[in-house]
Amino acid sequence: MISTGTPPHATDDDWWRSAVVYQVYVRSFADSDGDGIGDLQGIRQRLPYLRDLGVDALWLTPFYTSPMIDGGYDVADYRDVDPMFGTLADFDAMITDAHALGLRIIIDLVPNHTSSAHRWFTAALAAGPGSPERARYLFAEGQGAHGEQPPNDWESIFGGPAWTRIADGQWYLHLFDPSQPDLNWRHPEVRAEFEDVLRFWLDRGVDGFRVDVAHGMIKADGLPDVGFSTITTGQRQVELLGKGRLPYFDQDEVHEIYRAWRPIMDSYPGGRMAVAEAWAETPQRLARYIGPDELHQAFSFDFLDATWSADSFRKVIDTALAEATVVGAPTTWVLSNHDKQRHVTRYGDGPEGLRRARAASLLMLALPGCAYLYQGEELGLPEVLDLPDELRQDPAFLRTGESRDGCRVPLPWSGELAPYGFGPAGSELSWLPAPATWQALSVSAQTGVPDSTLELYRAALRIRHAHPALALDADGVTWLESGPGVLAFSRTAGETALTCVVNLSGAPVLIDGYGQPLVASDTLTGQGSGHLLPVDAAAWLERR
Repeated sequence: MISTGTPPHATDDDWWRSAVVYQVYVRSFADSDGDGIGDLQGIRQRLPYLRDLGVDALWLTPFYTSPMIDGGYDVADYRDVDPMFGTLADFDAMITDAHALGLRIIIDLVPNHTSSAHRWFTAALAAGPGSPERARYLFAEGQGAHGEQPPNDWESIFGGPAWTRIADGQWYLHLFDPSQPDLNWRHPEVRAEFEDVLRFWLDRGVDGFRVDVAHGMIKADGLPDVGFSTITTGQRQVELLGKGRLPYFDQDEVHEIYRAWRPIMDSYPGGRMAVAEAWAETPQRLARYIGPDELHQAFSFDFLDATWSADSFRKVIDTALAEATVVGAPTTWVLSNHDKQRHVTRYGDGPEGLRRARAASLLMLALPGCAYLYQGEELGLPEVLDLPDELRQDPAFLRTGESRDGCRVPLPWSGELAPYGFGPAGSELSWLPAPATWQALSVSAQTGVPDSTLELYRAALRIRHAHPALALDADGVTWLESGPGVLAFSRTAGETALTCVVNLSGAPVLIDGYGQPLVASDTLTGQGSGHLLPVDAAAWLERR
């Protein structure tokens, strides 16, 4: 076993139930060597920033050996670090330092598919039809007089057919890019391989896994047609599932995989965990991924997709909390990630979008459960919408015209010129360009500025960690009477209550009777015994 140290309070097996997890898009977080690409040493150098921000854990996107067709989600070797990001020794040093600072490390696991450069797939291509090597993937004969048509009507999430034909006439399945062939999870070698991969990283001190496409590993027997058009340009998985369960998603047999994984994680000390990136047609089916014999969490993407209205947020929150109660697991709240447009832009962009994003962050961080932050949201970064087409690297862009690159632009750390301290002093390289407006949004520009978004996050996270009403064992959400377009709820611990109020009404509202303000996303104005809460703002108030 690799000795990497353990985080403080490593015996707290329930740490993940109320953690704040910071997603690091490794390629865009921090560059240590000046090549314009973020790396593990860059993360290591910036760990004190994340400790001071107040997060509990980091989720790292894939850093494994990869051709990088899909940003590392096309894995060629699950047990090594791509030279672009460093070495295994760099990983070990990074996780040791993270644990010393009290930060846990969650890594991305990509089990639905490998890279087409993976040794298994290259062996499958060389071995030919009917070979044991091809049995690890999903190869099939085509339809039509000469097998010239795909085996069924499935389409790729990235657009176009989900099948590619090779020289000997067979087709292979790829629910994403052709460079990402789907594995056959009914094959015992596939299951054994990933159980060993789990142990490899657990032995190196990893605290958890984010399971990519956790709902997709099992395909329906016989690979039946969907029977309707599954994809038009730009549609996402959640829209597909709205039409009913698909033969390549959320099959019952997938739960056998996680029932085999759970004992492995439980055999390691310190509360090792896994969170599913899973889509299902109902909240009830999504809840099946969570439990004492399966995974610990599943992302609640409904919160991310909520519209800017009190009714939308309350419905999503009530549903998520009810489902969490049924399965005995915490909710997971998220506003942005590497696959979605940043929420500053989704909420209207510009000053309006930033006001709403700041308010939404206070709403999220006051809720019970685990919160996932996406790098740069603590800076109020918007989506970069005007990237030159020739610089975009998202494989979906070539197939659908839509790109996720705008939320993956490297972080601004300091300085007056791009790339704003992303690399070492004097470095001018950055794999995607940051806009000139980001100078004012850099970490250095916002540090110590009382009304900055960065200091808002720091303050909210300090309170979240210290306040008894926001603790793991505090009471859940109690909704309070409020006017139209206003959300107000309290959480209590003993005689202490913390109330979160969010104004989505379109006009300032008077808040009174909830105690003294602790933090607010916009300036509060005293009025009588209460305070005037501006439009698109949120506040936490305390009564003891």
